[in-house]
Amino acid sequence: MAKIVSKEEFEKENVFGTGEYNAAYAQYFTGDSYLKPLSKAFPMSNVSFAPGCRNYWHIHHASKGGGQMLICTAGEGWYQEWGKQPVKLVPGTVIEIPANVKHWHGAAKDSWFSHIAFGIPGENLSNEWLEPVEDDLYK
Repeated sequence: MAKIVSKEEFEKENVFGTGEYNAAYAQYFTGDSYLKPLSKAFPMSNVSFAPGCRNYWHIHHASKGGGQMLICTAGEGWYQEWGKQPVKLVPGTVIEIPANVKHWHGAAKDSWFSHIAFGIPGENLSNEWLEPVEDDLYK
């Protein structure tokens, strides 16, 4: 069972560590998120989400290659591309997000959640943060 309600239990399951409060990107999240960088040689981090936390709609732009990878490590969450049904995320789920696709990801409403996130190399890379995910859509 992937759902993790208590932070104490989450800390035991979250093998890469929760990290520090994600103050640098807090303006693009509904709820509290945490960031634990995993490598200095390659930019990737374990991103942890408190129950109900999700990031805003966003796009990873690239003229060639690009996009983002998510490797789910603990708890239960959601991923959704614009115009498509949401996908449940549990430990072991791998999501490859193509460049230039509007999407969001985050925790289930009643579970802590974490995933390793990293950008796929490409050309002319940039991120565009958009509107919050509306509560009605999230629920």
